[in-house]
Amino acid sequence: MKVALIGASGHAGSRILAELANRGHMVTAIVRHPDKIPTHDGVTTVKGDAHETPELVKLLAGHDAVISSIHFLSCDAPTLLRAIRQAGVCRYLVVGGAGSLEARPGVRVIDTPDVPAAYRAESSAGATFLDTLRTVSDLDWTFLSPSAEFVEGVRTGKFRLGEDALLHDGQGRSWISYEDYAVALVDELEQPAHLQRRFTVGY
Repeated sequence: MKVALIGASGHAGSRILAELANRGHMVTAIVRHPDKIPTHDGVTTVKGDAHETPELVKLLAGHDAVISSIHFLSCDAPTLLRAIRQAGVCRYLVVGGAGSLEARPGVRVIDTPDVPAAYRAESSAGATFLDTLRTVSDLDWTFLSPSAEFVEGVRTGKFRLGEDALLHDGQGRSWISYEDYAVALVDELEQPAHLQRRFTVGY
């Protein structure tokens, strides 16, 4: 596929970029600082700003899918959605957050005291972004939430998928590596199973 990746230089974005390239997809990496993107076969790096709708529309046009991997506090859902629509792209995948997942039935992670103060604003913005997506019916969107700990690791290809509840491993830890998260996201791109839905990934 021809995929536009917004935010290809971050922890998750760089792993998603590598996963897409390794699977043979043609990727347009849209970043503020192109010099931060390593060379990959099939990857074109361009400078772009998620807040500039006319510019972003031009960069997104002609792609089969858009993936956004940017902090929720530094983006605006209506602006991104408007650009994607104007570019004529129907498939949109979002690197989500864990804050909107349920820590227990009916109680979101963001509503518990377990979220560190430093992450609370970003988590809340992610939950709002998901709420906005849930009102969208004209795009094939997917929001993939990582587990509570989103960390550097290795690509194992072994993980579990869930829906709205926070996942935990056998030792009670909720975590996923950036590398395996990227596998799950690109799997969803290639074989959609969660259209207009959120899902989560963890060990």
